[in-house]
Amino acid sequence: MTAVRDRWTDERLDDLNKKVDDGFERLDRRFEQVDQRFMHVEARLDQIQHTMQQGFIALFAGYMAGFGVLGGLIIGLN
Repeated sequence: MTAVRDRWTDERLDDLNKKVDDGFERLDRRFEQVDQRFMHVEARLDQIQHTMQQGFIALFAGYMAGFGVLGGLIIGLN
């Protein structure tokens, strides 16, 4: 077993401080990468939403045109 030190020297505290700072710096870089990936996914979801809205509008317009033609046929038969 290693002996437990009673006191921390300034050098050891400085080394510990540097290790902690380096660890947080690495963590910050990883979070930046994750943020960039989420922004990419968000942009793709926005594109999908826009495409779906256009599709629903086209589908609705097609239904309305079909009902209009059907209504015209029914009225024309009378």
